[in-house]
Amino acid sequence: MTLAPDSFDFVATLVRRRSAIQLDVGKEYLVESRLAPLARSAGAIDVEAFIRSVRANVTLHDQVVEALTTNETSWFRDRHPFDVLKDTVIPDAMTRRGGQLRVWSAACSSGQEPYSIAMTVAEHFPQLRASIVATDLSESVLAQGRAGQYSQLEVNRGLPAPLLVKHFERKGPVFEVSEQLRSMVTFRRHNLLDAPPLGGPFDVVFLRNVLIYFDVATKRDVMRRVRSVLAPGGWVLLGAAESTIGVDDIWERVPVAGGALYRPREGKAA
Repeated sequence: MTLAPDSFDFVATLVRRRSAIQLDVGKEYLVESRLAPLARSAGAIDVEAFIRSVRANVTLHDQVVEALTTNETSWFRDRHPFDVLKDTVIPDAMTRRGGQLRVWSAACSSGQEPYSIAMTVAEHFPQLRASIVATDLSESVLAQGRAGQYSQLEVNRGLPAPLLVKHFERKGPVFEVSEQLRSMVTFRRHNLLDAPPLGGPFDVVFLRNVLIYFDVATKRDVMRRVRSVLAPGGWVLLGAAESTIGVDDIWERVPVAGGALYRPREGKAA
């Protein structure tokens, strides 16, 4: 089936208002595929019927927004951000803060990124006291992160076998993250359009593969909120396809091996 234009417009407007994610015309197939499971669970005859029920029931709005939020993730995704964390960010933070590290993993999905950060700390800086705040808009993916349980298919996506053996315990059909790693990570529901989460100031913010879904004004607003909770000398890691160029000249791009870090320019107000 093909969504009626007014149904697509309703969903696109709802998602944009709640998350700032842009669903342009041509994404009707995405809306249909993401909402079809919700429609079946609700007993609706099709997605159109489900959207009609959503219009009349605001309690379903969060489900729709979460369904349309991209939750693509993997362990040590793109690898180089974790090398940069190990080789540049943590040593720099240790010179300023001693044995403490505070990290914000924004849009963390089901937890692979914050647990990858925790493994980096555990493997290379075992005496470091790390506090990782992991946030996402979707409560369902946060629930998995808090549980710390992943299927065979999920651990196969980027998790090196030695780290699986060392930091996970097999429990029936799933692998459970060790208590050591879980003690470093706090999962919280958070919308990047809102005030930043508690737990800062942060030495580094992982804000990867998120800005690509926002318009320039929203990117600027999000980055200024991030700036407000960065520790002096703190860093931001963006996705490989993302940049602050053309968004806000507050930010300085600092090339590092395999990518770049971002930090506020000296003398620039937030």
